Amino acid sequence: MKPLTPIFPGVLTCAIVATAARFLSDHYSAPTMLFALLLGLSLHFLAEDEKAFPGVQFAASDLLKLGVALLGLKITVAEIRSLGGDVVLLVVGAVVFTVLVGVALSHVLGRKVKFGILTGGSVGICGASAALAISAALPNSETKERDTAFTVVAVTTLSTAAMIIYPILGQAIGFDDQTIGVLLGVTIHDVAQVVGAGFSISEEAGTTATVIKLFRVSLLVPVIVLISFAYRKEVSAGKGRGVPWFVYGFAAAMIINSTGLLPALVVSTLSTVSSWLLIIGIVGIGIKTSLKSLSNVGPTALIIVCLETVLLFAIGTTVLYFTRLPAG
Repeated sequence: MKPLTPIFPGVLTCAIVATAARFLSDHYSAPTMLFALLLGLSLHFLAEDEKAFPGVQFAASDLLKLGVALLGLKITVAEIRSLGGDVVLLVVGAVVFTVLVGVALSHVLGRKVKFGILTGGSVGICGASAALAISAALPNSETKERDTAFTVVAVTTLSTAAMIIYPILGQAIGFDDQTIGVLLGVTIHDVAQVVGAGFSISEEAGTTATVIKLFRVSLLVPVIVLISFAYRKEVSAGKGRGVPWFVYGFAAAMIINSTGLLPALVVSTLSTVSSWLLIIGIVGIGIKTSLKSLSNVGPTALIIVCLETVLLFAIGTTVLYFTRLPAG
């Protein structure tokens, strides 16, 4: 545990900016994560401040990882079992497909495999939260924070667009409310946008979409374990740390929540804390990332994320059109 005095100024700054981001989100109906990142980017000069930087680094690393660990409290084993085997297979298959597409596109378009894993995992699992978690698990590199910031902006923007477009397309295809709920849960990136899109259709669609989306969140655990295994050589070379501790924390939180031993108020409070820690963490990442470096990501990066998004929706729609899978 780091002494509080060196990290206090930077952490406090990130917390204040996170509060501003939440205020803007509440009043202008845009994703909090996006506001947090943009505000952080505008404060990049703090990355050169000796007093602020230790706390900014702590927020972008330790607090962020704790927030990811507490995400496990949002899902239970019973909710996963309620989905039914067919839906579980669809979700797992869609995640694997999207990550593989990201890796393939990155290879074809001259990007690093790590970029494909980062973007594919973010699109396939849970948007900005997955981007932060996968980034924390990947070995360090000169471009990791820049790529993470870009991915957060891209998937959040696309997820917001999907929240508006996908329900319209689902109804145009002729899906019933339950099938639309499955589609939204499988294909929209961020949890908040899944909830918004689902409940804009009906209670049934919203509930179905939310449960499926939370199952996608739980897939962070095996994905990050596989990432750690894939980069074990870099781990042994001192560039990584094996399976990150927050993965164990996520799994433990999910198991504890599944037992029902924690009072609902405690679960709700810790879930709120998780959300705030993720917002504070993304502010830290924003502060550490310069707009100039972000502009160097290049157009191929945007092409990759857009294609991942389109192909995920296409495969989800195709499977549901021919099978009309029930959600449980």
